[in-house]
Amino acid sequence: MPLSIENLDAYRLAISLNRSIAALDFPKNRAHLRDQGVRAADSVVLNIAEGMGRGRLTNAGKNHMRIAKGSLLEVYAVLDLLNKADQHRVDIERLDRLLYGLQR
Repeated sequence: MPLSIENLDAYRLAISLNRSIAALDFPKNRAHLRDQGVRAADSVVLNIAEGMGRGRLTNAGKNHMRIAKGSLLEVYAVLDLLNKADQHRVDIERLDRLLYGLQR
């Protein structure tokens, strides 16, 4: 039996983005950005999961979606610093809209 988040578009997209970030080839002199980007991408996934677990319509659930959105923008900033943001822009914009809907 699938968990409730497995069919959630935002969760699936966050997992996909997370895997893409983890697989990127970062320059050696920017290893710190790899760590930051992966942690932020992890935070997006984990906060979506926790927010849904707490109840999307509760204040706690909405707060987790806001945190996920902040982490998503952090992922974007890391990619932008590496000149790789355009490669992921469509997915980031879509996930941003989905998170906005989940926090309303």
